[in-house]
Amino acid sequence: MSFKPHPGAEEDIMDKAAIRAFFDEPTNTVSYLVWDPATQEAAVIDPVLDWDHKSGTADTAFADRMLQAAREEGVVIRWVLETHAHADHLTAAPYIKAKTGAPIGIGEHIKDVQRIFRPVFDAQDVKPEGGDFDRLFRDGERFPLGHLTVEVMHLPGHTPADIAYRIGGDVFVGDTIFMHDYGTARADFPGGDAHALFRSIRRLLALPPETRLWMCHDYKAPGRDEYAWQSTVAEQRAHNPHVKDGVTEEEFVRFRTQRDAGLAAPTLLLPSIQVNIRAGRFPQAEANGVRYLRIPVKAKGGVV
Repeated sequence: MSFKPHPGAEEDIMDKAAIRAFFDEPTNTVSYLVWDPATQEAAVIDPVLDWDHKSGTADTAFADRMLQAAREEGVVIRWVLETHAHADHLTAAPYIKAKTGAPIGIGEHIKDVQRIFRPVFDAQDVKPEGGDFDRLFRDGERFPLGHLTVEVMHLPGHTPADIAYRIGGDVFVGDTIFMHDYGTARADFPGGDAHALFRSIRRLLALPPETRLWMCHDYKAPGRDEYAWQSTVAEQRAHNPHVKDGVTEEEFVRFRTQRDAGLAAPTLLLPSIQVNIRAGRFPQAEANGVRYLRIPVKAKGGVV
């Protein structure tokens, strides 16, 4: 487990929002603490729960660093915001909620993702209609963060439920797009759609060119030695190899479909999905008091 600040700076302030980025190297995930300097009201976006896949052990060291940063800044966490149900890390949202009382928000189409995966894991305790989450946001919905306004953008494609959070000149894009020297997210998960992803990205890239885009992941593009997670609309339109200006929807879909066909499943896919569709809650304990995650088995070659 490691914690790394943004290369060259741990805190960025632009317009009215203050932002601190926290990088979890084991899952290549970036989480954010965002706040209004005028009121000190804050949101945590996409927090990571430490997970040892070999032992099945969860820990809160990463989330505790975010909470410590909030104390250092003197901010009060009012929201825990998810961009989607992540397939590559478990969320620490319920832990932060327990520590702060902040409600957990996500896009309303999480209901579609729950419907897809509830039968996969026989997850009978997944509450219907997004019930494990405190707030389901609609496309275009706005809500306050202190004196700031947070605008929700529904950006389906990677999953049906992906959203971004726009706060003035900053947008927290989730997995919809990666750094401008790397590319875009996969679209082959159940409910994913490469056509929808292209259109979502073009909507994102129609924002003013100076708009700052904050990534949820980084994997170091070839030739780049440092992790990075902040780009701009202008940089994406000029340089992103998958969706820069001039790339057509048909070209993107053909490329994305071929590339996705050769990608392995994320290491933490099975634990992540079944926990994250519950808003980070682990399955109910069995009669012996132990909580279990399920692993669906696909038998091939006569295996019984």
